[in-house]
Amino acid sequence: MFEQIVIATDGSKSVGRAVRVALDLAERFDSEVHALYVVDTGEVESSPERVRGQLRDALREQGEEALDRVREETDRSVTTAVREGRPAAEIGSYAREVDADVVATGTRGRHGENRFLIGSVAERVVRTCPVPVLTVRQLSESEGASAS
Repeated sequence: MFEQIVIATDGSKSVGRAVRVALDLAERFDSEVHALYVVDTGEVESSPERVRGQLRDALREQGEEALDRVREETDRSVTTAVREGRPAAEIGSYAREVDADVVATGTRGRHGENRFLIGSVAERVVRTCPVPVLTVRQLSESEGASAS
């Protein structure tokens, strides 16, 4: 049913539960796992020109660290990729490239902590991704976040 699972991560704390849920799904279905981090070129381009290169490098490094955290969560082999572009578009493109059956993502990211229901990137992925999207919200302490 789920042969290829893509985990879209931005390295935020809130994506941790989505990673665990996706990896559990991969274990149950013996799926191949892909983890993807997208350097948001909009964020880079909106920064002062003199720091764009440094920001891009810092975001790529943050991406590698985020992907390392996904790898540390499982004994399964994880194919990883860092892409640059608009996050929702790159996630959809990557999902097509690897013939993904599902994309898993958190509902809040680094910039979406104040969004009402769902982060803006997650919302765009849900609306535009060519494959089903599993959105996983982080539980609050009162809902058992510490137990998950």
